[in-house]
Amino acid sequence: MQFQDYPVSSLMNIAARPEIVFTHGEGSWLVDHTGKRYLDFVQGWAVNCLGHNPPAVVDALARQSRKLINPSPAFYNEEALAFAKRLTDQSCFQRVFFTNSGAEANEGAIKLARRWGRKLKGGAYEIITFDRAFHGRTLATMSASGKPGWDTLFAPQVPGFPKATLNDLDSVEKLIGPNTVGVMLEPVQGEAGVYPATVEFMQALRKLTRERGLLLIVDEVQTGVGRTGKLFAYEHSGIEPDIMTLGKGIGGGVPLAALLSREDVSVFEYGDQGGTYNGNPLMCAVGSAVLDVVSDPAFLESVRQTGDYLSGRLTDLSTRLGLQGDRGAGLLRALDLGADIGAKVVEIARDDGLLINSPRPATLRFMSALNVSRDEIDRMIDGTERAIAIARK
Repeated sequence: MQFQDYPVSSLMNIAARPEIVFTHGEGSWLVDHTGKRYLDFVQGWAVNCLGHNPPAVVDALARQSRKLINPSPAFYNEEALAFAKRLTDQSCFQRVFFTNSGAEANEGAIKLARRWGRKLKGGAYEIITFDRAFHGRTLATMSASGKPGWDTLFAPQVPGFPKATLNDLDSVEKLIGPNTVGVMLEPVQGEAGVYPATVEFMQALRKLTRERGLLLIVDEVQTGVGRTGKLFAYEHSGIEPDIMTLGKGIGGGVPLAALLSREDVSVFEYGDQGGTYNGNPLMCAVGSAVLDVVSDPAFLESVRQTGDYLSGRLTDLSTRLGLQGDRGAGLLRALDLGADIGAKVVEIARDDGLLINSPRPATLRFMSALNVSRDEIDRMIDGTERAIAIARK
């Protein structure tokens, strides 16, 4: 088929999509309707942690779809129980609520924190979040986010989210008041351009929130499930948060996310939280299959080593081209371009068969599959260098 033969006008216009229709993919590669191949370093914004159509996901879907797809979240099912137990066994949390997206998990975290504040902290409801943060596209999660322009986009916003500055503890402490119930942050601010919270800041924040009787909420929708070289990014700091959200990589490409909490923070009462598809066995079977792969210590070590290799190649590229350097954690990395040419670089690279992302005008972001090869990284570096050279002309 030609592009004009596809019924694209049936979809709402929510993004400026190029005239490409992807038909299939495998690993780090996608193929469009013309048969052109693309090396994918976006992977659905860090969703496809094992690449496109990984056997573990395909097999789990096929196997579970023959048994049970959705009995209703009003009942227990074996896959949800097994997957929840595995998540609690491999984290510092004791309770799990499954959702369909990271935004929904973060919305649940906000609700849980406010419920906890009403029940145990005199009705406290404010959650300190951070400038440039991104927590999702529901009204509450957009209000919690610090993305420029979002404070008026769908006004009036949901109140109760004062903004601090990442890695600045004083800015957090100044915002704490009688209505404060917790602090919520991404261990690495992805949409902002891949800015990590420092180990020292995370540790000091945990100490401060404990001293003030506040909840510490980590949004690991983008950083969780092996992305940074640990199963969860909070582990790098040696701390234990009170609430964590997961999404993207937890399902390896299917719509699955989760809200986790400590036992004493799990204060939802019947009717407070729910959802039609939450914890359905088809998605949970996939989540377990992904966890089988990603939680293996050898796999996580390979992510750390590959992340170091990618960082080294990006640093070399930055030095050669006189750019502003590489930053990030594991296989979530960014390259500062020093000029607002990101969108142009992305377009040129795409025409050349390379998919990369520009979350900010002067920044490129790289979110490969966690099992990406060094040869594929080398190809990406070559393609990115060509695209930057052309964009600079």
